[in-house]
Amino acid sequence: MFTGVKVFSATKMREREELGDTITNWVKLHPDLEIVDYTVEQSSDSEFHCLSIVVFFRDREAATA
Repeated sequence: MFTGVKVFSATKMREREELGDTITNWVKLHPDLEIVDYTVEQSSDSEFHCLSIVVFFRDREAATA
């Protein structure tokens, strides 16, 4: 079970390259959250490529209650 969702997405090459670090930093800033699942989605057309990572989480305190 999850209580929240955070979506990270990037269309520019540099943003896509840095997406892992962006997510890692977000996780470090939210130690009260437990990641329970994630999905990785990619979409593109003739000009743009979009990478999205959807993180499903729950509050650690609620998980132990």
